Order: sequence, then structure tokens, then C-alpha cells
Amino acid sequence: MAMRVVVLGAGFGGLELTSLLAETAGVDVDLVLVDKADAFVFGFSKLDVLFGKAMPDTVKHRFRDIVKPGVRFVQSAVRSIDPSARRVVTDAGTFDADVLAVALGADVVPSATPGLVEGGHEFYTLAGATAASQVLSDFSGGKVVIGVAGRPFKCPPAPSEAALLMHQYLTARGRRAASEISLVMPFGVPVPPSPETSAALLAKFAAHGIKFVKDNLVTSIDPQRKVAKLSGGSELPFDLFLGVPVHHVPPVVVESGLSSGPEDWVAVDKKTLETKFPNVYAIGDVNGVGTPKAGVFAEGAAQVVAATIVARLRSTPAPGPYTGEGSCYVEFGDELVGRVDINFLGGDAPVGRFQTPSRELSTEKAAFRTTRRDRWFGA
Repeated sequence: MAMRVVVLGAGFGGLELTSLLAETAGVDVDLVLVDKADAFVFGFSKLDVLFGKAMPDTVKHRFRDIVKPGVRFVQSAVRSIDPSARRVVTDAGTFDADVLAVALGADVVPSATPGLVEGGHEFYTLAGATAASQVLSDFSGGKVVIGVAGRPFKCPPAPSEAALLMHQYLTARGRRAASEISLVMPFGVPVPPSPETSAALLAKFAAHGIKFVKDNLVTSIDPQRKVAKLSGGSELPFDLFLGVPVHHVPPVVVESGLSSGPEDWVAVDKKTLETKFPNVYAIGDVNGVGTPKAGVFAEGAAQVVAATIVARLRSTPAPGPYTGEGSCYVEFGDELVGRVDINFLGGDAPVGRFQTPSRELSTEKAAFRTTRRDRWFGA
């Protein structure tokens, strides 16, 4: 009888896990992939939409196009999770699993920051990036504030990328001289695990006149006065505010007992990604393993879980531990892309290596997108 594997969430982790199991386990697994959305969107594609480089529909990869045979996709909201019984209730029915993988990501919650919904814009969802793009197209210049409202947050380099791409966007349209750009980050440097990456970004900020406001979070927005209030007690006036919202554990995960609250990321064994419930794994942004909330780390976690399941099926030795290694591409503007390679779990502290921005790395980033798209959805 085939092993029943139910995967909740069709992001990087869920797509990679089901693809690998379909390839390596075949008919020995009964695979169900559940997601409430009808399409996958790469996180960095939202910046393309924000700055008018892509239309929203062109960055969607429809789940109906999943090419891996044996993967049954179910578009439905998850209503409850019983990790002890490995039972999931959805709008499309109830699913019992021998192995359950929770890959539901992190919820973006603009309403958690007072005034953000009324006085600002977010670009961490496709809908938010689309709406902000429309506002930006009519923006004639002024004070632009890009601010982080909570931590941790997905793709730590993204706010820095947004600031540099904002400079490029306004310059190309002759509005930069009439504008100021400020970036509010909760760190002392843009990318703490990689001093070289941080130094390169800070040098670009200085060259482009971008103000880096370190060690602060945006705690609220005053829509009437048009100021962003910061955790350090100061205020920043703005004409356009782009926010990175607070991130929360999805409520259904909290209600399941896998988490004790919206900021309690699911605890897992760092080597195996297994939760305190046997044969229940948490991969990607939803867990608290200690890596950044970024797709490449979810992908790496999925590879370890897939190998673990296959080893169980084949009665072979378990795979090596999850290492928390990954590479993040960083947009520097003007079609130049850098790369930082980081290992988060291989030593006492994260170790990052920076590759200088180049057009070659821009091509490599495009290939990263293409290979995943073709692997999961076909060309």
C-alpha cells in the first residue's frame, strides 16, 4: 500500500518536496498537495511588478500546470490540522496522512501595524505590489520611505533591493532630483550575516543618496500627518510609504498546537525538520529552524525531508542533516545582481560569502527562476 503523504502549502518547499517524491518514490507514495491559491509566484517577481517590469498575470505559474505525474493538487483552504492523528480538514474534504508536511509559509499582516493599511502600501503580496505599482506610476516625486514593520520577514535583502530599484525607477523618469529615499531596517547593517554584502549595499546607498535608518522598526503610520513612527522614538515624514508588514504564523497552524502563538514559529529538529509530532514536518517560512525566510532555504529543507521519506520507504540509511545552506541574489539596480552564499547551521555563527554584482549573475538569477519553473510546471 502506498505511503500517504499530504503536503500543506505549494510554495518553494511544498513544490520541491512533492516533485522530488514523485520522481524518486513514484507509485510508492500517494501525494496530495494542498494550497488555497491557484498559482505560485516567485517572491522576487513582486519587485518586477512593483516597478513595472512585469504584469501581474505574467508572473503567475498555475498549479493546474504542475507536470510531475502522481502529484494531486487540491485548491482549498486548510480549516484544521490534527498533528497527532496527521489529519487535515479542508474545504475540499478530509485527508489522512502517514507523513504530513506543513509548508504554509508566513502570513503577511499589514493590519498589525496601525495606519499601514490606511496610509501606506505593502509590496510583499502580489496584490499589494500591483496596487503600489499603480500609485508609483503617478508619483511625481517627494519623500519615499521603505520601512520594515516586524521581524523576522521574508527575503531579508528585499527592502534594500527595493530602495536601489526605487532610485533607478525615479531616475529613469526624471523624478529622482525631486525625491528623497529612506530605508528603515531593524538591523545595524543591511545583511548582518555577510559583512561584504552589507558594505556593498551601504556603498550603493551612499552613492545614490539613500538614507539608511538602522536598528529601527516602523511601529505605526499616521495617515493624516503622513509620518512613519519608529521604534527608536523618531518620526519620518513621507509622501509615499512602502512597508514590509509584520509576519505571523498562519492561524490554522497556531490552532493545531504546532505553535503557541502568531510569533511562535514552529519548532523542529534542526537536522531533520521533524516537529514534536512523529512524521509531521514543518518546512520553509513556517518553521523556526534558524534560517532566513526565503525560498531557497525552504527548497533545501524539502530536499532533506524528501530524502528522509525515501530512505524510510527503501529501508536505507537516513540522509545527512539539514545544513541551512543557500544562495540569495541581490538586485543592485542597472541590471546588476550580486549573490550571497550563506551557511546558517554549519557552525557557531552564520558564514556568508559575497559575489560582486554583475550582469552574469543577473543571467544566473534568471536561470534560477527558469529551472524551477520548468521543473515544477513545464516550460
